[in-house]
Amino acid sequence: MHVVMASSEVVPYAKTGGLADVVGALPRALRRLGLEVSIVMPAYRSITRERFGIRPTGWTLAVPVSHQTITAGVVRGDLDGVPVYFIEADRYFARAGLYGTADGDYLDNAERFAFFGRAVLALMPRLGTPDVLHCHDWQTALAPVFLHADARRYPELASLRTVLTVHNLGYQGLFWHFDWHLLNLDWRYFTPDWLEFYGKINYLKGGLVCADALTTVSPTYAAEIQNPEFGCGLEGVLVARRAVLTGILNGVDYDEWSPEHDQYIAARYTVEDPAGKAACKADLQAAFQLPQEPTTPLIGIVSRLADQKGFDLIAEVAPQLLRKRLQVVVLGSGDATYQELLTGLAQRFKAHLAIRVAFDNALAHKIEAGSDMFLMPSRYEPCGLNQIYSLRYGTIPVVRATGGLQDSIVDVDEHAGHGTGFKFAAYTGSALLGCVDRALATYRRPQMWKALMQNAMRQDFSWDRSAETYTALYRQLSTASSAA
Repeated sequence: MHVVMASSEVVPYAKTGGLADVVGALPRALRRLGLEVSIVMPAYRSITRERFGIRPTGWTLAVPVSHQTITAGVVRGDLDGVPVYFIEADRYFARAGLYGTADGDYLDNAERFAFFGRAVLALMPRLGTPDVLHCHDWQTALAPVFLHADARRYPELASLRTVLTVHNLGYQGLFWHFDWHLLNLDWRYFTPDWLEFYGKINYLKGGLVCADALTTVSPTYAAEIQNPEFGCGLEGVLVARRAVLTGILNGVDYDEWSPEHDQYIAARYTVEDPAGKAACKADLQAAFQLPQEPTTPLIGIVSRLADQKGFDLIAEVAPQLLRKRLQVVVLGSGDATYQELLTGLAQRFKAHLAIRVAFDNALAHKIEAGSDMFLMPSRYEPCGLNQIYSLRYGTIPVVRATGGLQDSIVDVDEHAGHGTGFKFAAYTGSALLGCVDRALATYRRPQMWKALMQNAMRQDFSWDRSAETYTALYRQLSTASSAA
């Protein structure tokens, strides 16, 4: 079986979020299970041939966009044995950013990713007509649409089955209807049953309607997005297609995120010998210029500073939280309101709060290793990865019970002595404070806290388990295709 992954970003080549981590790790796990896997992504300007050992294929693709045909090149790299094909088109991808600049999204993103969807399909015959095309998020969601609605253009792909994974339903690829000509589709597809969405073109909706199978990144999120609170206007489409919708929890790459061999932390440690965590805590306190207090509980946050991540709750309770005997370190950037608020609070509570407004991978590792707890009070969280990283580092998650946070964390039962973290349900500041208080009370019981750390560090969220579920889905689709 040959599966092709199409994505707008893949670690280590290009990344803005968790999507890149998933598409960088899942293909390698599938390959370990015996599948043939390839990856297709744009050839961004930042992806240099010398650094990544990229070489030419000699292939060119003729890609229709509106009333013209764009010629694209194809070059190839290798990701631990998985071939990665880069679509070269300087007019679309030779830019500083993936989707935009600090001033906003690129104005031609509708054209850029309509082109990419067509280019992915144009590449398929070169790869021997794979069995499954697995698309990720709105940037690739048009590929199943084109395959379904413009099938006459792709007769050699009649047996190709498609999967679309939604990593975050909040990002849909919405464009005004004047861009319709870019898609080369009949206007009958610009209707509420297809791609039309309140007068706009919705790329993700098209993929949800047309793909053979739909997945999202946790079972709870798959259920949540079928309701108005989390459905972002697409809950009706998802309910209509719930028979082909599956929630598969993301895995994590323990080669990168494990205290046993983390290159960024002050001391390595294991569940059998956790002594090095104390040195990591001291190193983290020094990095943020906090008092060197080994017994003071230290809470870490690595996040985009946004409402979705629960920063409205944090803002509401911060003064009360910071008057407790604890320390908080924050790494992230985002909403200017939260950046300014937290920076101001750090000046006011210098012994209790420190913030670094940045993206810093090395510092993120130090926070995972050096913190006692990790806070994720998200309004919604399709999967989340940091809470899973935290488990392996013995850094106890304090999370809201939503999406992947609900699926990956078992709430601590202080009486029975089992669990892996602390969860709260109501999206309120008081519920958040109450959950932190539970964690602090347990932290003051050293033997129970040690047992909790051991429970957490023994959890296994490697990609192999998730890859087996994806493999079963692919085989089901392939079998159905063969029967047809």
